[in-house]
Amino acid sequence: MVFDPIYLVLMVPAMVLMFLAQARIKGTYHRYSQIPSSLGMTGAEVAQTILAKKGINQVRVEPVAGELSDHYDPGAKTVRLSQAIYESSSLAAAAVAAHECGHVLQDVQGYQFMNLRAALVPTVNLGSNLGPILIMAGLFLNWLNLAWLGVGLFSAVLVFHLVTLPVEFDASSRALRLVDELGILQGEENKGARAVLNAAALTYVATAFYAFLNLLYYVVLINRRR
Repeated sequence: MVFDPIYLVLMVPAMVLMFLAQARIKGTYHRYSQIPSSLGMTGAEVAQTILAKKGINQVRVEPVAGELSDHYDPGAKTVRLSQAIYESSSLAAAAVAAHECGHVLQDVQGYQFMNLRAALVPTVNLGSNLGPILIMAGLFLNWLNLAWLGVGLFSAVLVFHLVTLPVEFDASSRALRLVDELGILQGEENKGARAVLNAAALTYVATAFYAFLNLLYYVVLINRRR
C-alpha cells in the first residue's frame, strides 16, 4: 500500500501538512512559553480565576503528565493542564489554560457541537479500528460490500474531526474574550495568546484533512476493483 502511486499522491501532502502543523505549534508554543505575562499568573491561576469569575465551582483544575496534554474532561468535571502549563506564568500558559476553560463554558452552556462530538466517540473508536480491517478484508476476498461497510464505519472518523473544528475554534474564541475581558493579559500580550491558539487550530485542520484523504484513498481502492 505504501508504494501505491495513488497513496503517495493523496497521503504524502496530508502527512506534510501534519508535520508542518506540528512544527508550527511547537515553535509558537516554545516562543511564547518564554515570555511571562505582566500579571505573572500561572496557568493554574488563570484557569481558577476564569472559573471563579464565571461562577463555576464544580470544576477542578489539576496537573497532568505530558507535554501539550492539556484537556478538559467533562465526565470528571476537571481541567487538566500539563505540568509546564500548570506552573508557568507565560503567555502560552495563559492561552492554553483559557482555551480549556472555553471548553468548560461550552459544557456548562450545552454547546451542541461539543455534545455531538462526545456522542460520536463510541462510533469513532469502532470505525477507526474495525473500518480499515473490513476494507482490506473486503478487497482481499473481493467482497466489495464488506469493503464499503468498512468505508461507512471509517467515515465516522472524518465526521468526528469535522465536528471537532467548530468545538476547538469556539473554545479559542472564548479564551481570547476571557483573557481580555478579565484583564488576565494586557495589550500586546493578547496577540501572543492569539498566535498560540491559531497555531493549535491548524493542527485540527491538518488532522481533518488527513482523515478526509485517508477516506478518499479507501474509496479509490474499492472503485479500482469494479
